[in-house]
Amino acid sequence: MSNIKLTVYGANWCPDSQRVRHWLGEHDINYEWKNVDDNQSIVDEMVKKTGGTNLIPTLDIDGDIVTNPDDAELEKKLKQEAEDDVNYHDVVTIGAGPTALAAAIYTTREDIDTVLLEKGVVGGLAAITDLIENYPGFENGVEGMHLAQNLEKQAERFGAQIELAEVVSIKDEGQYKKIETTYSGTFAARAVLIATGSDYKRLGVPGEEEFYGRGVHFCATCDGAFYRDKRLVVVGGGNSAAQEGVFLTKFASHIDMLVRGDHLKASDVLIKKIESSDKITVHLNTTTDEIIGEDNKVVAVGATDKTTKESKRIDTDGVFVFIGLLPNTGFLKDSDIELDEHGFIVTDRTLQTSMPGVFSAGDVRAGATQQIASAVGEGATAALMIREYLEDNS
Repeated sequence: MSNIKLTVYGANWCPDSQRVRHWLGEHDINYEWKNVDDNQSIVDEMVKKTGGTNLIPTLDIDGDIVTNPDDAELEKKLKQEAEDDVNYHDVVTIGAGPTALAAAIYTTREDIDTVLLEKGVVGGLAAITDLIENYPGFENGVEGMHLAQNLEKQAERFGAQIELAEVVSIKDEGQYKKIETTYSGTFAARAVLIATGSDYKRLGVPGEEEFYGRGVHFCATCDGAFYRDKRLVVVGGGNSAAQEGVFLTKFASHIDMLVRGDHLKASDVLIKKIESSDKITVHLNTTTDEIIGEDNKVVAVGATDKTTKESKRIDTDGVFVFIGLLPNTGFLKDSDIELDEHGFIVTDRTLQTSMPGVFSAGDVRAGATQQIASAVGEGATAALMIREYLEDNS
């Protein structure tokens, strides 16, 4: 961003004022916006600079006064200041899970130009969840992929754009927030919503990384069908492990479920399903110590019974790990956005972060409930807060 001092006098109702602002945004040029409708002193200030001409938009470019320039004149006046073109939008949402899609439905319905940047799967973890049984309005549950696809279609119907892009940094450039990506260029936005959600936590034991994707998995919906009539190990004792374990019984001949604690922490409904399944054996008070492979494939898990201190080998053809989630905030480690001790994003009551104009909602936000229904609700709330922010800073 250049050090040029640029002031733009204009009004929100003026098409040429908005055209000039859009051009400046596309060329990543920072400026001070002065709305002539705010008070008479701004009008007087502008007229004094123009020598009596009352015409908007008026630009003060380091003392050089230009009135209602077309794009060609802007290029001529500012070509030394314009950096590589960037993709300008009113709102950029980082992530395209349920939170981001819900927010986009609200912003685009109000003609707020919105683009969603997603590095992986549209719909996030919800899209790779077999069945969501506690989402309101679906008596018999709803398939995660079905819900994600419907949210995506609804957002796109109102005009949201979804682009494949991995964000590597976000910077506050004053009028705009600058978002750098690895392979989709640079984006600039008046407001940003970070809704990157969470990813699966790893065990950190020998063999886990070595056999990732070749016997070690974190998504039952994605990879369960590869294990028809095979033995599996599921690691974890919460709702995710229970839900995915039950799902895997569709394919596996038997499942050994390894739980560190002395009881399952899943919902009563899921616990009853596990207890009633003749395909699942639950091993309580059991740690997962090692994933054992032979001939480039997983053959067993090394475990320890914490009660008896006995080490044991559990033969298996594959391991599915569901031990919790970590926030996707690695790209913020060098930013000015505050994170808590666990890496989640800290926000105020309006869901705004420590960087003005940057909001956060859903599972990546500190204090989130890690539930899809509340994530969708937070997306709607964030959209309303963003609309208010844009109106106050227009």
